[in-house]
Amino acid sequence: MSSDLWSFSLGTYARPGVESLCLQLQSAGANVCLLLCGLWLEQRAVDCTEQRLQQLFQVAEPWEVNVVQPMRTLRQQWKAAAADDADLNALREQIKALELEAERHLLLQLERTARSWPQNDVTERSAWLEGVAAGAANLDRDALHQLRVAVTGA
Repeated sequence: MSSDLWSFSLGTYARPGVESLCLQLQSAGANVCLLLCGLWLEQRAVDCTEQRLQQLFQVAEPWEVNVVQPMRTLRQQWKAAAADDADLNALREQIKALELEAERHLLLQLERTARSWPQNDVTERSAWLEGVAAGAANLDRDALHQLRVAVTGA
């Protein structure tokens, strides 16, 4: 298990099935960075409390709304046109790289927020994933369960 959230996220996202599940949950309104953070906190056995969830949301929501989502929207809007325009495709790839960098920055902020929370503090670890996904309007609970299984095997 990676000790830092960024390395954990890269390793987790590369596992079979995780990328498609994350994108499915993102389409339903979940924040993938929060999902990855929730999985990371579960693996570290950090106690999930309402106060801690709120701290994570306070960090993630403004960054997601003001930084990540505008880049993602622009990148997605350019997808069809960029298929036939090499210059536009090059710009789209730059936006994609900036979007990934913005997500990395968010994960670093989330890790800093959770850094002082005690590890190995609980035996029931499943509350984090449900907690960070709770705000998603059209959440697919089965996809959330599949994500946990893909990552933890349980």
